[in-house]
Amino acid sequence: MVGYMSDSTGHTPARADSVGKTKDAGWEVGVRHTVAAPLDRVWAFLLGDGLPLWLGNTKLTLEKGAEYETDDDIRGRVISYLPAGKLRLTWQPGEWNHDSTLQVTVREAATGTTIGFHQDRLTGREERKIMLGHWKEVVQVLDAAIGEQRAPAS
Repeated sequence: MVGYMSDSTGHTPARADSVGKTKDAGWEVGVRHTVAAPLDRVWAFLLGDGLPLWLGNTKLTLEKGAEYETDDDIRGRVISYLPAGKLRLTWQPGEWNHDSTLQVTVREAATGTTIGFHQDRLTGREERKIMLGHWKEVVQVLDAAIGEQRAPAS
């Protein structure tokens, strides 16, 4: 199951043309997906072998202020990290003239673990639409990869 957040409060704004726009953080997008695996294993995967699947090929130091750059020309720095399942960082592809804020979270769910990606400080509807498609694809790729880890070796 994939969930999409309408605004920072989880409520759909009254005007359709304002969906995804906040007063303080500009345009934003959020995608949540529940995978059938325990939280500790999912979090370890996201920060380990699964890191290239959502962030790109890079070494990520989990300390405030630590910078990173991927092989795909995405760069940023760590804003905050909580070992219990929350990472905030800046995220800027090389073709953008601004950075955005990306938050990755994991939470226990009845059927496993919910992975959440929330990105704000986007410039407008078009950038929001592009990133919504990107994060939808990412959670599907992560789900498949986590499922492959569960499958017994043949």
